[in-house]
Amino acid sequence: MASTATLELNDEEHDEAFLSEAISGLQNERKELPCKYFYDERGSQLFDRICELPEYYPTRTERSIMQERVDEMAIAIGPDALLIEYGSGSSLKTRLLLDVLDSPAAYVPVDISRDHLLKSSEALAQDYLGLEVLPVCADFTQPFGIPATRVEPRRRVVYFPGSTIGNFTRDRATALLEGVAETCGPGGALLIGVDLKKDRQTLERAYDDSQGVTAAFNRNVLVRMNRELDADFEIDRFQHRAVWIEDAGRVEMHLVSEVEQTVEIDGEAIHFAEGEHICTEHSHKYTLDAFAEMGENAGLRVSQVWSDARRRFSVQLLEVAP
Repeated sequence: MASTATLELNDEEHDEAFLSEAISGLQNERKELPCKYFYDERGSQLFDRICELPEYYPTRTERSIMQERVDEMAIAIGPDALLIEYGSGSSLKTRLLLDVLDSPAAYVPVDISRDHLLKSSEALAQDYLGLEVLPVCADFTQPFGIPATRVEPRRRVVYFPGSTIGNFTRDRATALLEGVAETCGPGGALLIGVDLKKDRQTLERAYDDSQGVTAAFNRNVLVRMNRELDADFEIDRFQHRAVWIEDAGRVEMHLVSEVEQTVEIDGEAIHFAEGEHICTEHSHKYTLDAFAEMGENAGLRVSQVWSDARRRFSVQLLEVAP
């Protein structure tokens, strides 16, 4: 059984943070909501469906890279490592690593969606008998504690798949990488998925699929606010939109108000003009050189890069100086 003793973020603290960030973001001149709030249990399930869509190349491409090169990654990580996964979700790609890692000291999945985290952790603990699984319910962009393990690890390795690093502005991504370097400590490492720049059509289709799953995922943040924050969004009055912004090097996801309307959140009135946008997600795409420079600025040096033949995606190992 997976231990639950390391859970940090309780429901009351989560709701307070959600309410504060939601109201603050929607009162900005350019309305925005943090993308981390997509991920309650339903949001996590919708994202798992997105990952299987034909238009959504990142997961499929990253998985193929992992399947072909995971033995090399395991050798580079080395034996007796403590594997800490940021935004673990269903931990599907993690299993590829766990299958080949040499005597991992323990696995620490970190995720903000408590129910999904516990279900995934229990499943992993049952499938990998003898592996200590220590789930931490936390926002990995904020400081959190790493639980003590039964086995002393040789090094700490953060696993951050799925190109989630792209959700952060350059400054915030650099700050996050600095936090990773601090968490890992001298001699530690980061194994990370990094999406690479490519043509507009491929990028926009990946975030606006023909089945409307991404649209449902995007609107799920409004569903959550109605349920958890006493909001009264009329969900169907907000349209999903995804667009590539060349100058910023990112895809942006928006919810667009189809009519002029006023929404209440916990008694706070938020006015929307017709056509006004809520920006819900950024997804930055990188060149290899640009990402290496950002890593260097955060105290992490690129050690190895694995990519697909079309160079659409990369999995990179960055190391902290000993």
